[in-house]
Amino acid sequence: MGLAFAEHLSAYADAKGIEAGTISKIAQNPDQSKHLETATFKLGGLDIDLVNLRSEAYAENSRIPSEVAFGTPLEDAMRRDITINALFYNVHRREVEDFTEKGLDDMKNGLIRTPLPPKETFNDDPLRVLRCIRFASRFGFELVDELKEAARDPKIQDALVSKVARERVGIEIDKMVQGQDPLHSIDLFHQLSLYDPVFFSAIPQDISSTFSEKTFPLNSGLANSTVLDAILKRLDARIPRPHPIYLRHFQKDSTAKPRLYLATALTPYYGAAYVDKKKKKHAAVEAVIRESLKLGVQQHYLDGIPVLFLAVDPVRQLCEGYASFPADKARSTIGVALRNKAIHAPNAGVHWTESFLFSLVLELGSLYDVVNDVFNREEAAGVVERYNSFAELVVELDLYDVGDAVPLLDGREIMKAMDTTKGGPWLAIIQSHIIQWQLDHPQATSESCLSWLEEEKAAGNLPAVTSAGPPSKRPRIK
Repeated sequence: MGLAFAEHLSAYADAKGIEAGTISKIAQNPDQSKHLETATFKLGGLDIDLVNLRSEAYAENSRIPSEVAFGTPLEDAMRRDITINALFYNVHRREVEDFTEKGLDDMKNGLIRTPLPPKETFNDDPLRVLRCIRFASRFGFELVDELKEAARDPKIQDALVSKVARERVGIEIDKMVQGQDPLHSIDLFHQLSLYDPVFFSAIPQDISSTFSEKTFPLNSGLANSTVLDAILKRLDARIPRPHPIYLRHFQKDSTAKPRLYLATALTPYYGAAYVDKKKKKHAAVEAVIRESLKLGVQQHYLDGIPVLFLAVDPVRQLCEGYASFPADKARSTIGVALRNKAIHAPNAGVHWTESFLFSLVLELGSLYDVVNDVFNREEAAGVVERYNSFAELVVELDLYDVGDAVPLLDGREIMKAMDTTKGGPWLAIIQSHIIQWQLDHPQATSESCLSWLEEEKAAGNLPAVTSAGPPSKRPRIK
């Protein structure tokens, strides 16, 4: 049905001089829950999917339809997730058709409602709980009370864990934090008690049993997300404004915003750890992202968020201790600290300013009683002043881009100065020495750097040159 209609529509468009793209057919595949043929093509710059009206039936233990048949417009509308997604456009009469008799009113009134009773809709497909939250966040709509009650039902929440593939959960969460109002989604998670079924219960027991914490301060997720939202949108006058240097990276990196919203939402797991099969300790948030959400390194979630969690302590130590650094070595000492991969991890998408902003948000979030909406503004002002004073010094010392600095001498030049043709661990140490010297001598050239390196070598201040390490292959024995 879909292909035949697509071919007819494409021919009609061609007769009218309208360019249509190549038609593709997605065949029936019941094993992958694709029960009806679908045709897709581009028309007028839009991606069009064509499929016939249908009705569905679900097995008790699966969100994949067990039976799909041709349906009436009413049957097709009632199987939809929410009423505003169940509106049709009649191309003959050129008018919107609302077979649920609620979709147009819900759109006008800003309401998210299911066409059928929400428990029935969610029992059929528990993922629709998250879709309702995402659409509410996307459009700034509210969930009707009946839907909220159904989403809180323990049976529905259990089904969300047992019936829904975690990849689908991760896709919905990713869309939420990349949307217009991630805080709305996070707030609904708290209102509906969804933290456990979404973020924790799906973690395999052999991993969750090793968690260093068994209970989590769930309010911290909403508190920290609220603070982040206030800083980024500058809407809450109670939150002192941080130095603009901490927000500069957002202009360059589109992944920073969704990553920080997800990171703050997951702060109930801050400080918790788990142990893997090799007895190695990891941040618990890593298991949440990998196992519960099945999110990888897209947007640098899996690699970047654990970095942010682990950066909090070194950031606070630096922010509190930099005033004691020797004045003549302040630029190099601070610069080297900011280059520390525990704070600045470009391979994981994390700029040092992002680590500082995340740490600041957590400090401010601890001063916010989210249940009673009470914020300790006086203490918060002192926290922000501490971070801003550090930022002003970074600007004065011109260290914003310190993470991008490269040694004035490359590896070959260093090896030549050290009278060797083989690299080794010593080379990285000398490169670090060079970076530190460069930071104290910002006007230096490669020639002056080479002279300094030779002086350091003569004075015995450099590490001994060693071999590159054991051979990668066993020697052949004849």
